[in-house]
Amino acid sequence: MNLLLKYFINTILPPRCIRCGKILAEQNGLCAECFQKISFVSEPHCKRCGFPFLSESEQYNSIGQLCGECMKERRPLFDLRRFAFIYDDESKNLILGFKFLDKTGYAETLANLLRRAGTDIWKENPDLLIPVPIHRRRLLERRYNQSALLVKELAKQTGIAANYTALQRVRHTVPQVELSGSARRNNLRRAFAVKDVSKIKGRKVVLVDDVETTGSTLKECAKVLKKAGAVKIYALTLSRPVK
Repeated sequence: MNLLLKYFINTILPPRCIRCGKILAEQNGLCAECFQKISFVSEPHCKRCGFPFLSESEQYNSIGQLCGECMKERRPLFDLRRFAFIYDDESKNLILGFKFLDKTGYAETLANLLRRAGTDIWKENPDLLIPVPIHRRRLLERRYNQSALLVKELAKQTGIAANYTALQRVRHTVPQVELSGSARRNNLRRAFAVKDVSKIKGRKVVLVDDVETTGSTLKECAKVLKKAGAVKIYALTLSRPVK
């Protein structure tokens, strides 16, 4: 963009913090105060799933720097999983505004946070970025898929190809937040499909979503992608609750 035009636009519509609305000197999305309030994930964390070790004892007791859940997995679906920040009272309005309140302008800033969180994944040289899909009925209601918006911006920032149609949601389901336990898993059975296996076979795929709560949605997507021939699957999400 022409520097003069950019200066003119920023003068009329100055960049603002996406969390508090404070005017910013630069287009970086978050003011310093809000940045400090968000609990970004940093080391030490599980080397496979990215879950932070919240105490020294957890890190000491880990084997090969894996968390307890990852140590139990014999055949993990994901080669790596990463998330940018902890889902809590300080961060949840970013997610909710982006997902439900048409705050699509958040996409560039949030994708930038995803890019930073995915450093270990980028070292693996993945072939494709794929958003977790939503059913066409929900797409008509919401008018956009927030995960697809993240993938669009992330593709620009990383240069990795994006595919928005290879993985599809073929069955309309009840929102996962309304369910718990086994009901979540049953709700998602046969909900996803790969229509063109040639787009997936032999590829290293990064699944992108906004929030990982129990991981049920990501796991169902991964199973379908594995069956379609994906050689490696990574998961990259904005946020995850930490209890």
